[in-house]
Parts: sequence; structure tokens; C-alpha cells
Amino acid sequence: MQKVWGPISLKEKLGYACGDVASNFYWRVFDVFLFIFYTDVFGLSAASVGTMMLVTRIIDAFSDPIMGALADRTNSRFGKFRPYLLWGIIPIVAAGILLFTVPDFDQDGKLIWAYGTYIFMMLAYTLINVPYGALLGVVTGDTQQRTTLTSFRFIGAFTGGSFVAYYTPELVSWFGQGNEVTGWQLTMALYGAISACLFAITFFTTKERIAPPPEQKTSVLSDLKDLSENKPWLILFSLALIIMMTITLRGSSGTFYFKYYVERPDLIGSFSLAYMLSLAAGAASTPLLTKFFDKRLLLTILMSLVTIFSVCFYFIPNDNITLIFLIHMLIGFTLGPKSPLVFSMYADTADYSQWRTGRRATAMTFAAAAFAQKLGGAFAGALMGWLLATLGYVANQAQTSESNQGIVLLMSLIPAVFAALAVLLIRFYSLTDKKLEQIQSDNDAYLRNKMAIDSGVSNG
Repeated sequence: MQKVWGPISLKEKLGYACGDVASNFYWRVFDVFLFIFYTDVFGLSAASVGTMMLVTRIIDAFSDPIMGALADRTNSRFGKFRPYLLWGIIPIVAAGILLFTVPDFDQDGKLIWAYGTYIFMMLAYTLINVPYGALLGVVTGDTQQRTTLTSFRFIGAFTGGSFVAYYTPELVSWFGQGNEVTGWQLTMALYGAISACLFAITFFTTKERIAPPPEQKTSVLSDLKDLSENKPWLILFSLALIIMMTITLRGSSGTFYFKYYVERPDLIGSFSLAYMLSLAAGAASTPLLTKFFDKRLLLTILMSLVTIFSVCFYFIPNDNITLIFLIHMLIGFTLGPKSPLVFSMYADTADYSQWRTGRRATAMTFAAAAFAQKLGGAFAGALMGWLLATLGYVANQAQTSESNQGIVLLMSLIPAVFAALAVLLIRFYSLTDKKLEQIQSDNDAYLRNKMAIDSGVSNG
């Protein structure tokens, strides 16, 4: 049956991927370095950082559905979502520099500054990243092409993340020449310039092909109601929150793990790079894996392996560097397909919502998904800060055995628990490949019939 959308060229796939390379010049910095920047450079306590990350990300998370509603109702000659890739450049570049600026204030003043700039940063990220994510749902309606496109996207994400993970410490040192604050500011200015060019490439190389039904006029409350009644989406929402806790806990605690537990801070860059490369390899394997496994089954297998490998990580001695890297990379490889799979599944739930209700809210679907991820990151950051504070973490000092034990738990058993919860939750997801074929066939037939009717009315 002929589709109403065109094929995706390699140029468009690479162009779309550039957007997540750009995003990871920010997100990967937050994931790997922001917590330790706040404690060891900015000078805040671990407990204060944990609370701040929870409060600010909860505030920011509510901005995602608002941004989704705004993007869904945007109409321009460039589409609904692509214009934001240009409009959001200046805010995100400015926010990145301000976030890593350390003012000459007292502790209370610094904390207020940290809250303000972090909120600004997350809002700027939302302005550009929610429309970017929603773009996936309108470039193509073919589920396998979506999986391929998301794989390109997350290969791009992990490529950008690999660069950030490995080179950030080196760039901070080189730019700062002994002054870490200056080093961070200049590094973020460089990342801002690069990301601006990459977002522009995405804008110029992508095309929006799927639009809501022509007669659709819905309120934001109707969009939210549709989501609340979309059971597959609700499962993905919960799943994204839980898996993000697994990812954030391991990503943010890795710097602490090597600096204090392994006592090899010189390996932080290599450790993070190895993880990013393994994530990229996992993401690259996703289109091949989905040819042999249903998405739901594949995600179940992968998160089961993450659980097992995370438990194994707990028992590795701190002097066995080879085994630390090996298990860490295995976890990265099994987590790598998660993002392409889940984001492709979000696009599927937008199709399901249109099939079930006759209405489509693509950006709201992806925005509320981002809400779940940010909420998961917020909970993980809070848990990390509170646990380290409770166990006596002191920045830039040799840690107690209790504090080191907490760092090890954050890298192993605690993420394993959340990965196991994800395995239990996946079984409730109902959109199989066979069901999706029927849904997309029905949606295509409806759109063609509508276009034929409209054409007949116009000709008449």
C-alpha cells in the first residue's frame, strides 16, 4: 500500500542526528559533570545540590507539556517544530555560560544563583529540545524507519556525548590554566558555538511530512486528557522515569567513583568515553535487533541484562581497572538501544492516539515524555545528593568507608533495582508490531479518504 509520506534520505537522517549531537553538548555535561561541579568547584554541599536538582527539575518538568502544547499549535511556512531549532539557539547558548559562572557571593547568594541559572538552563533546553524530539513523529510514519531515524539520532547523541565526556576535563584545564571557573565558562562558550551550527543544520536538512487531521481543533486540556487515557503512553511515561533514574545515577556518580573510590581521577575522561562509545554501539545495533525482536521483548531482554551487569559491578575490586571498564561498557551497550526504542515507541503511541480518538498531538506526546525523563533525573539527583550527605561526603577530601560505599552503591545495586522495576513494567505495554501495522494502515486510509473528499469538494 502506498504511503502518504516520502522516504528518508541519508542526508536527512544525518541532519536529524546533528540535533542530538548539539543537545548532548549540554545534556551530557549535566549528566556527567554538573553534580561534581556544584560540589567541588561551585562550593555547595551535596545535600543542597540534591535538593536543588529535585526542586528545579520538577519546576522545569512542568514546562515540557506547556512547550508541547505551544509547538503543536505553531503554524509557519517551516512547519510546527523546525522553527524552534533556530529560535532556541541564543537562549541555550547564553544559559550554558551563565550556568557555569561562579559569582563572588556568599553561600546563600551562590545557592540562589545556582537555582536561577539552572532553571533558566532547563527552560532554554526545553524550548529547543521538545520541538526537536517531536520532529521525529512527523518526519515519517513508518515504524521501522522511525527506529532507524532514532538510531541515527542517538548515535549522534552518543557521539556528542563521547566528545563531551572525554574532552571536557581537558578543555576546562586548557582554557582555565589553573582557574577552573574560567575554564568551565570558556568550554561552555565553545560548546554553544558548535551546537548553534548543528541545530541550524538540522533545521535546513529535515522536513515535516505528517500533520494532524485537517479538521482538528483541540484544547490543551483535550490533549492532556487524550494522553491520560492512552495506556501504552502511560506505560512508557513510567518506564522513561525509571530507566532515567538508572542512567542518571550511573552517569553522575561515575566521576565520584573514579575520583574517590578508585582514586584515579586521570581515568574519568577515558571511563566516560568508553561508556559513550558502548552506548553508541548499542544504539547503532537497534535497527538490526528490531528486525528479529518485537520492541517490547527486546527492551525486556536489555533491561534484564542491565540488572545483571549492574549487580556484578558491585563486586568488582577498586584496583581491577580492566574489569571495571569491561562491565561498564557492557552496561552501556545494553542501555544503548533503550533510547531509540523508547522514542520510536513514543511516536507509535501518537499514532495510537490518533487511531483511537481521531486527534493527534505529537509534540505533547514527546513533551510529556521529556517530563518523565526530567522527573527521573530529578529523583536520581536528589537521591544521590541526600545519600552522599548522609554518609558523610566532603568535597575534595579523602572519603570515609561509608561515603565510598555509598558511591559504589550508586554505580551498581541501586541502578540495578530500578532496571529490574523497568523489566516488570514493560510487560504491560500493549502495542505489538502486528497491532501497529493495523493502526498505521487505518490512519493512512483515513487521511487518504479525507484528502479525496476535500479534493472532490474543492473541484465541485
